[in-house]
Amino acid sequence: SSDVCSSDLINGSARKGNILTAINAFMKGAADRNAIEVIQPDKLHISPCKGCGVCQCHKGCVDNDDTNPTIDKIAAADMILFATPVYFAHPSGCIYDFLDRVFYSAGGYDAFKFKPGAAVAVARRGGTTAVLDGINKYFGIAQMPVAGSTYWNMVHIEGFYNTTRIHSHCGYESPQNFEKQYFKHKH
Repeated sequence: SSDVCSSDLINGSARKGNILTAINAFMKGAADRNAIEVIQPDKLHISPCKGCGVCQCHKGCVDNDDTNPTIDKIAAADMILFATPVYFAHPSGCIYDFLDRVFYSAGGYDAFKFKPGAAVAVARRGGTTAVLDGINKYFGIAQMPVAGSTYWNMVHIEGFYNTTRIHSHCGYESPQNFEKQYFKHKH
């Protein structure tokens, strides 16, 4: 039906953790009116951009990897959503490599012009604002409207998705357990 919107969701995490939980929540809410395809950059062969500039004179990247088919796939979608974990107040490296190659190789950004884009940042603590700012700059340069939400597109895992910490095997504690231990040993 013409009421169905096609969306490409770019998963910036190689792990099956909090990003996947956020993606599944989005898909559950949007699946009835959207044909959603999840793209996993970590599964694609997309090397970092070499900055040769050939793509600015010719259609697409001259490297024989997954860049050009991915550009074609995203260009055919009605909307793009990027979901990424926050690492040191930055998106994941695979998302930035992906953004650099795909946006620059699209040749003048016409493939993405006026296509709505959205970014979701998932963090344990801070850094989400810097992540959204970094990704939204690609949207602005490509003249893409930025899709927002009723509030910031941020998820803080400690209070929402992951109250028991996936990394417990590393000795980390959830905020709730840390607080219990702290007060137990304080007195």
